[in-house]
Amino acid sequence: MMEDSTDFQSMGFSPGRRDFIHKAGMAVLALSSPLPDFSEYFEKEAMGIVVHSYWSRWNSNVQSERFPAFQDAKQLMLHCYEIGAGGIQVGVGAWSDSFAYEIKSLKEKRGMFLEGSISLPQNDQDSERFENEVKIAKSAGVEVFRTVCLSGRRYEDFKSIEEFEDFKKSSIAALERASKIVAKYQVKLGVENHKDWKAEELVDLIKKLDNDYVGVTIDFGNNLALMEDPNEVIELLAPYAFSTHIKDMGIKEYENGFLLSEVPLGEGIVDLKKAVETCKKYNPDIKFSLEMITRDPLEIPCLTKEYWATFPEVPASVMLEILQLVKEKEFEGALPKVSHLTGEQKLELGEKNILKCLAYSKKILRIGA
Repeated sequence: MMEDSTDFQSMGFSPGRRDFIHKAGMAVLALSSPLPDFSEYFEKEAMGIVVHSYWSRWNSNVQSERFPAFQDAKQLMLHCYEIGAGGIQVGVGAWSDSFAYEIKSLKEKRGMFLEGSISLPQNDQDSERFENEVKIAKSAGVEVFRTVCLSGRRYEDFKSIEEFEDFKKSSIAALERASKIVAKYQVKLGVENHKDWKAEELVDLIKKLDNDYVGVTIDFGNNLALMEDPNEVIELLAPYAFSTHIKDMGIKEYENGFLLSEVPLGEGIVDLKKAVETCKKYNPDIKFSLEMITRDPLEIPCLTKEYWATFPEVPASVMLEILQLVKEKEFEGALPKVSHLTGEQKLELGEKNILKCLAYSKKILRIGA
């Protein structure tokens, strides 16, 4: 078992650094008053952090004393503990048995939850890799895994319905391979709505698999990119949810459709209180993990012909409803943008947004309160 001081020093953290970060975080958050003090919540299970929230900092090449790069899940977990998060969701690829032991010890010592992110087995040979990752991660205390069928975006990756149908067939085959393995190890696999499946398509997929160990990782905002109201998506997917990517979304018109951006919780269009309550209703033990990706807005080119290549039967009224939603709930001011910032500034803004989200989750959503 690792001693507390060794944990921090070996990762590049001093024993008093948590106190420093806590105070520094409060100074940043004071800019967005009123916000709560974190300390009263440290012993309760707060909202966790998805590794993608730190996409600019994970294995970063930016040389920063204030925001050093995270090289592995242990460093991420220590930092998330310092800022008052309740756990992490992180990739489990290439973990060794010894690393699994170390992060399990750290998780238990800090009283945090640990969820895994894993890629699907693409063929029978790859099933061996998948099973080994599940086995090792389970030994570390991971009981829930998040996965995706598509790493990109449906409207960008596929140029025809035939291409999408081929993807669908290969995804089903991969999930069938994975489902046997997660059932064997009695761990849960949540398939994320990752700008690939419309909500009803994902529900149909889960029903087709008919496996108690395969469900959904609900992303609270992704399906806006597929012309679906996020609040309706959450209602549809919640009965099948094993884990979450909690986020809020800002939207704004542009010439080819609309812009879509993660924004700090409470600043966007997602009904977060209702979403949390709905998820808890169906799964009282579900964990809420923040995916606050600070980046330039995504372009959703729904006014172009190419966008609709894989949606041949979707009526025009669907697009009109979403565009009306964009007009009615357009984000005030400019959506977040980072391409003009230095590496250090990007890291600073990303951290500030995560701290704001943590504060909101505790004071308003009462996660961990």
